Amino acid sequence: MRTLKFLLRKEFRQIFRDKSIVALIFLMPVIQLIVMPLAADYEVRNINLAVVDNDKSSYSQKLISKVIASGYFRLQGYNDSFNEAFTLIESDKADLILEIPHGFERNLIRDNKQKLFVAVNAINGTKANLGGSYLSSIIGSFNADIRMQLVQQPRFSQFPVIEVVASNWFNPVLNYKIFIVPGILAILVTMVGGFLAALNIVKEKEIGTIEQINVTPIKKHIFILGKLIPFWVLANIVFTVGLILARFIYGIVPIGSLLVLYVFIAIYLLTVLGFGLLVSTYCDTQQQAMFIMFFFMMLFILLGGLFTSIDSMPDWAKLITRFNPVRYMIEVMRMVILKGSGFMDVLPNLAAVSAMAVILNGWAILNYKKTN
Repeated sequence: MRTLKFLLRKEFRQIFRDKSIVALIFLMPVIQLIVMPLAADYEVRNINLAVVDNDKSSYSQKLISKVIASGYFRLQGYNDSFNEAFTLIESDKADLILEIPHGFERNLIRDNKQKLFVAVNAINGTKANLGGSYLSSIIGSFNADIRMQLVQQPRFSQFPVIEVVASNWFNPVLNYKIFIVPGILAILVTMVGGFLAALNIVKEKEIGTIEQINVTPIKKHIFILGKLIPFWVLANIVFTVGLILARFIYGIVPIGSLLVLYVFIAIYLLTVLGFGLLVSTYCDTQQQAMFIMFFFMMLFILLGGLFTSIDSMPDWAKLITRFNPVRYMIEVMRMVILKGSGFMDVLPNLAAVSAMAVILNGWAILNYKKTN
């Protein structure tokens, strides 16, 4: 323990000696946690719409007004022909075209039916899909309003009616920030811990101090612990700062126990730091370590369930996510913060990251080549 104490003192001195690195460790996550939830908006708004109104009737004007008043669409052009509107699509000034045919109002009143033409720019698949769905829903609502005006319903309906009322659990108002902030915090803690640990041993190799340590009687596991504990402490501090920011900026208060969160993050950081130290034992330069960690971090983030649901992934991708520690961290963050899950609920995730922590740290100790 005395040897470990001296190693920890040395590591903390090296970390706090570089004031710019210390500032980046704490400043970078704070800025990202403030900016990213505001920029990464899951709700698609400001969809550019071009309208071709060939009818120019009161009904067509009501429909256009209803679409614009929804708040999802922004009128970019009121054109006389489809070709004129299509030039807006070609110049990326419009995402959708709504064409109202001649006789729109007359056919609705006389024949009780009329077709509309909607053209969608599908280069941006997500925006096209949601924009088309929004527009179809608004047209359907407009159609229901017209039917209520034209058809006189009896006071008492002879047919049974089923009324569906939706209730959103855990996020009643569907605020995307409540959903995404816990996931972003998990990613930031992973990046801080993983990158710092990956660069640590490599830095010792580049400046030559690793040779001085190798000729000492320090045990390999003591050396790895001395490298791991300082960044474990710093990552926990970053996590605490993130929870405070989530509380005071976004009003997100964990429904579940903070003890469950901190027990899980303690084991999870051992996994992330162990992976970073393992990468560091294989690399000779900090540039190599940075590229390798960047490669794995991209996989961890994209296959972690932050932006894309794991349930919607193909089977082979779901299998890969089982070996992704970030996947378990994001799940637990959302389970505890949003659902109030307890120890028994997160036990499978805790068992998975515990097994990874043992394997990765044991591998790092075995792979660290030390000569006495």
